[in-house]
Amino acid sequence: MKQLEEIVHPLVEEERINFLRGSKRDGRRLVVLDMPLLFETKAECKVDAVAVVSAGAEAQRQRVLDRPGMTEEKFNHILSRQVPDEEKRSRADYVIDTSTSLEQTEAEVDSLINKLADLSCRVAGSLDS
Repeated sequence: MKQLEEIVHPLVEEERINFLRGSKRDGRRLVVLDMPLLFETKAECKVDAVAVVSAGAEAQRQRVLDRPGMTEEKFNHILSRQVPDEEKRSRADYVIDTSTSLEQTEAEVDSLINKLADLSCRVAGSLDS
């Protein structure tokens, strides 16, 4: 697994950098990166804000086990290699609770996007002065 990570992680980092450069070139003020191993790879220092998407332990377990080919053993192995959810929540700037309905989760995401876009505009505006 370590050898695979040594091959994959630099490629993922290169893609992240290319994506951010392209976004800047295109004039985007807000971009979102989906980084499942953000804390595990210590990449939180490379972003302006961290939003963690989180459900309760049982909801998470059930959702993962409902995936094709997933077993209890695989699930436990994945969990053992991740930063615990409680720690992710405490280290995040924003937490989106997905143990609610899809509509509530979407409303929470929309609210966060609006908040971050507003913050981005205020920061960009202060740089123009």
